[in-house]
Amino acid sequence: MRTQIMSLLLVLSLGAGAQEDEPLQTYLREEMTAEDVESSTWEDVYDQLCYLSQHPFDLNTSSRSQLEDLPFLSAQQIEELMDYQYHYGPMKSLGELLMIRSLDEPRRRLLACVSYAGEAPKATFPRLSEILHDGHHELMASVRIPFQQKDDTCLGSPLRHWLRYQFNDGDYLKLGLVGSNDAGEPFFADGNRWGYDHYSYYLQLRGLGRLESLCLGHYRVSMGMGLVMNTQTSFGKVALLQTLGRSQTTLRAHASRTDNYLQGAAATIRLSRHFSLTGFFSYRPMDATLNKDGTIATILTTSYHRTQGEMAKKHNFYALKTGGSLLYTYHGLQLGLNTVYAHLSRRLKPNTALLYRRHYPQGRDFFNMSLSYGYTSARLSLNGETAIDKSGHLATINSASLLLGDNWSLMALQRFYSFRYASLDARSYSSGGRVQNESGIYLGLTWKPSPNLQLMAYTDYAYYAWARYRVPESSRAWDHLVQATFRHRHWNFFARYRLQQTDHRFRLSAEYEGSHGFSMLSQFDGCYLPDEQQARGRVATQRFTYQHRWLTLHLGLSYYHTDNYSSRVYLYENAPLYTYSVMQLYGEGFRWWLLARAAIGRRLTLSAKASGTDLDLQIRWKI
Repeated sequence: MRTQIMSLLLVLSLGAGAQEDEPLQTYLREEMTAEDVESSTWEDVYDQLCYLSQHPFDLNTSSRSQLEDLPFLSAQQIEELMDYQYHYGPMKSLGELLMIRSLDEPRRRLLACVSYAGEAPKATFPRLSEILHDGHHELMASVRIPFQQKDDTCLGSPLRHWLRYQFNDGDYLKLGLVGSNDAGEPFFADGNRWGYDHYSYYLQLRGLGRLESLCLGHYRVSMGMGLVMNTQTSFGKVALLQTLGRSQTTLRAHASRTDNYLQGAAATIRLSRHFSLTGFFSYRPMDATLNKDGTIATILTTSYHRTQGEMAKKHNFYALKTGGSLLYTYHGLQLGLNTVYAHLSRRLKPNTALLYRRHYPQGRDFFNMSLSYGYTSARLSLNGETAIDKSGHLATINSASLLLGDNWSLMALQRFYSFRYASLDARSYSSGGRVQNESGIYLGLTWKPSPNLQLMAYTDYAYYAWARYRVPESSRAWDHLVQATFRHRHWNFFARYRLQQTDHRFRLSAEYEGSHGFSMLSQFDGCYLPDEQQARGRVATQRFTYQHRWLTLHLGLSYYHTDNYSSRVYLYENAPLYTYSVMQLYGEGFRWWLLARAAIGRRLTLSAKASGTDLDLQIRWKI
């Protein structure tokens, strides 16, 4: 009976559109692996893509840093886009993206979702009256109502709700305020006397003469390849093949509900044609679990304050962080000197009696310095960064990617992170999840034997010199993946197989995009874990989408069956804007969801999502 149910879900209605953000949904499904799903960085990626899809930017006025904000472009693609506009001037339409040879059709579709080709760029920064005239206000409110009973240990309501205000003129100015409460967190009570549990406020200016970017309030910084500072997105293993390991130094306003941000001021100044300087200063409260002597045992980034115990850990210390990056660029060559200094109001003192924590960062003061370097041409891209901490311990990462014609690309990445290297804000490519105690080699290949077919594969070997969580000695890990995507007219077929140590995971999907607003996805995910008593997990999913003028509907139904928690499976669901929805499923059962989005006129959008566990309601008003 179970086999019949799963087979029915797979073949149900094969033969029946794309919605306006379908390329973004496809990108998320194809890029995320199991580790990415459980990482908060992909929630940041989702928020960023949601924002860009609702506030597309003008390609003709975009800077290199704006293009580097896009998580799906490689260094060669960015270089070719900049070079094309330098030689041929502003684009008349996005149809000219066909002239960018390094852009494949999925990347062109993604760019069309988040950008447009506007009029010739203004020679100077516009007047305030022009900004106010061209910009628009946006107000969003969302609430999630659970169908389950309230946990009596929680301090607040079981409702999850947030409010977002933003003003944006598209190119030069962005400012806003976000307030949010997770389910169970108090509202105007019990430690949250100012209302929401979390607020994010921000102001960002771009293109103000030599001042390329200015951020006030909450913001994010990325420097080099992330060995000393990266509060933006990290490198997933599949996404790494798409971006070909590019480095970046960017500033971006933090408009998300996550806790990964800096608070204060940051700016990028163009010193000359080839030199730019980025500097930042941050001072903010942070959550921590304290030892009995008042020192910090663990720095927390979950931002949950639902119970008395969690509320007692809120804002237990302050962190001062400052630093900068001096960047030199010349005809594809890039050199950067990056520094970060951090001071904590309480001493960080992890429990070093646990062997895997023996070399975790300790103390009040931290200093890191790095040299980042790179060279990008039409076919070759070299990127790297080498960093030291205040004790001289080393971390280095280096990558090389090569485009062989229009159909082949090769990539190699090497990293060595000393088990003694200490940094509070490092986030880079890592199989073990930390920029510490890891060395390894990553090899990736992308091949397009035809315009419709793309094959991708990687193998990644990692060695851990020191003990890790639940591994009391040095260890090794090996990860392999093969992935195929075939697109033909209205059909997209996708297949992935991954072998990580002895664990097997795979995915098969078929997607149909009709011409009358109707699309359909059939997907099957499975895993086999021989080391976990030969545990198996599987989930079959059928999703339908219908779009007609002002109405968009998403319907999804899944059947899952796993032997235990270790064989859990993951399900990505459609959700209202800025609502990241990936479910971990284990046991046996059905999961369903229905999302309706209605655009009432040009200014008002209403969304509602019902599922087996909760109801999401959202209103969006553009002024």
